[in-house]
Amino acid sequence: MTATDGTDPFAGVHRVVFAHAHPDDETLATGALIQHLTEVGLAVSVVTATRGERGEVVAGSGAPPAGSPELDAHREAELATALRALGAEGPFFLGEPPARASGLPPRRYLDSGMRWVTPTVAGPGADAGPDAFTAASVAEAAADLAAFLTSWGADLVVSYQADGGYGHPDHVRMHHVARDSAALTGIGFAEVISIPRDGTPPDSEGVAWYDRTDRLADLLPALHAHASQFTVDGRDVIHSGGQREPLQLRIGVRLA
Repeated sequence: MTATDGTDPFAGVHRVVFAHAHPDDETLATGALIQHLTEVGLAVSVVTATRGERGEVVAGSGAPPAGSPELDAHREAELATALRALGAEGPFFLGEPPARASGLPPRRYLDSGMRWVTPTVAGPGADAGPDAFTAASVAEAAADLAAFLTSWGADLVVSYQADGGYGHPDHVRMHHVARDSAALTGIGFAEVISIPRDGTPPDSEGVAWYDRTDRLADLLPALHAHASQFTVDGRDVIHSGGQREPLQLRIGVRLA
């Protein structure tokens, strides 16, 4: 690990919560980092906002069809398998205890959908419903996540950078939710600085980089767990919609 300014975002940290938008994000965006942290003895849990209800299904994966209630349960099981492979606790879903603010009935945040604005940048879907994650108030969702951070005794919450990595509206929303939940609980917030999908160099100011490019084999069980969402081809993944991207095996983290 090298840090451009000598800052280790995990110094003095023992319990870390990763806040993600959909099943598979934890592995694709931060799986290599989660494995590193659990290997060095940190406790890690993952809170996921939605079940990826609007995601497509990889042909031939054996998963239920897109949009079916059975797919939700299938992706919950995939997430649980991936987390075991990463050494993380979960799955926990935002809106359900213990990730629900005290005194409120459970609620379910749904996938907001997206569209590709360019081959590497996503934008909001045009038909997100009233129960979509992006339709909920940041304040309510942040209170839910804060409830989990408190109950789990977290020292740090980690989520996406402000643009969500590639513009997905649920990722962008989770950035704000995680940031505000950290403020509510008085713990630190760190953002993941991923290498852009178009290959341009990322902003590295104040970023600690964790290089796991030689540990792909360790990550494969978690990657293969999400067979309904993508396939692995060498050091790339091919998403259900056909988009190809390099695996994130070098991950940056910056205290925000």
